[in-house]
Amino acid sequence: MRALRRLVQGRVLLLTICAAGIGGTFQFGYNLSIINAPTLHIQEFTNETWRMRTGQPLPDHLVLLVWSLIVSLYPLGGLLGALLAGPLAVTLGRKKSLLVNNVFVLAAAALFGFSRRAGSFEMIMLGRLLVGISAGVGMNVQPMYLGESAPKELRGAVAMTSAIFTALGLVMGQVVGLRELLGGPQAWPLLLASCLVPGVLQLASLPLLPESPRYLLIDRGDPAACQAALQRLRGPADLAGELAELEQERAVCRGGRARRPWELFRERALRRQVASLVVLGGAMELCGNDTMYAYALALFSQAGISQDKIQYAAIGTGGCELLATLLSCLVIERAGRRVLMTGGYGLMTCWGSVFTVALSLQGSFSWMPYLAMACIFASILSFGIGPAGVTGILATELFDQMARPAAYMVCGALMWTMMFLVGLAFPFIMEGLSHFIYVPFLCVCVCAAVYSGLFLPETRGKSFVEISEELHRLNFPGRGRGPAWAGLEVIRSTEL
Repeated sequence: MRALRRLVQGRVLLLTICAAGIGGTFQFGYNLSIINAPTLHIQEFTNETWRMRTGQPLPDHLVLLVWSLIVSLYPLGGLLGALLAGPLAVTLGRKKSLLVNNVFVLAAAALFGFSRRAGSFEMIMLGRLLVGISAGVGMNVQPMYLGESAPKELRGAVAMTSAIFTALGLVMGQVVGLRELLGGPQAWPLLLASCLVPGVLQLASLPLLPESPRYLLIDRGDPAACQAALQRLRGPADLAGELAELEQERAVCRGGRARRPWELFRERALRRQVASLVVLGGAMELCGNDTMYAYALALFSQAGISQDKIQYAAIGTGGCELLATLLSCLVIERAGRRVLMTGGYGLMTCWGSVFTVALSLQGSFSWMPYLAMACIFASILSFGIGPAGVTGILATELFDQMARPAAYMVCGALMWTMMFLVGLAFPFIMEGLSHFIYVPFLCVCVCAAVYSGLFLPETRGKSFVEISEELHRLNFPGRGRGPAWAGLEVIRSTEL
């Protein structure tokens, strides 16, 4: 009977992870990768639509401009979604925010599906903006929801599943975008509209699962609902210790209010947390991982892989990241966050250096393109082991319940802005630096590795209150412990 209860308990937590992930970070990775397959088909559709409207073809530079807008509206929508995620998470709760977020997915799928019949490339542009908003909300709310719902012994591994679903979405987008499936010239509207499937799956499953216990107790002040959610997530046995920790955290947060993003930068008590969030959140987008993906196709061609087989080889890059995040999920509670971050950026520095040498000498030795290919796979593996997943956990573990939504807004806005700027500047960087394109990213990797090793607090196996006390000591050296719990509050007017 006890084994059966543990199985049921684990099943509820696993279902919660899957239901949140399939409509959260999975959508981010999926919609990021499926746009690559129909590039030429959408450009031809844009030109044909313009010819039907005006009788003249659209000049090539304007076709590229429209395509650039279609691509860049996704990170712009992500930025808007990141700014929207905090207020949604505070007002509606974590679970309801994920459910409401699917409204953007449903609208985008309808726009994509009917865009060719309506003869409107503007519908594609609007749809990309809407799926970007959905991705921005999901990337912020999902790790917040899972991090608050998981026991402290599994918090890192559970929060790490956000990166797993991102990598899974990338791979699934690459697979579904194959010419044999939905990547052909007639099926691209269905390819773009296929984001509807994960959204429907989440709408069907997530309402049956519990809300974040911390949100129910600390934000809504509902101990009964909190205990009911905990019983579903953990089972009925031995909740006293965790309930006491939740009450302790609630006492620390009592009298506070949800902070606004700009207030995080003013408080000295949040100095180390904000610095870690900004430095490592920015480094995740500036470390050059996207550069490796961009170079992969060209190097596959130089290595002699035929053009009709390159799409299959590209799936291997996404598979590497998926494999690495799965491995990281298994070891994060043993190795710790700091080791994975420092090791991940350190390995990326090593592989990036070899990659730069290989690009410089690829005209001198016939085997250099193969070495560069190996560096691409090794760098993506290194990224998946540490930065890909641990960065998303920082806002959950380093900030308390009142500051956590604002922290996710800051981190999300920073990452989506960096993604937009890197995508915008990448062609010019590639043209200007040529074989030395990875050198600026190497500097970012070195700085991120040094910062992670020297300044990132280790949070493995600690409760949120213990983390807060350690951060208080770091922000106020010499002042001793931070806010502490003195027991249940006594109402003086009724004290016996």
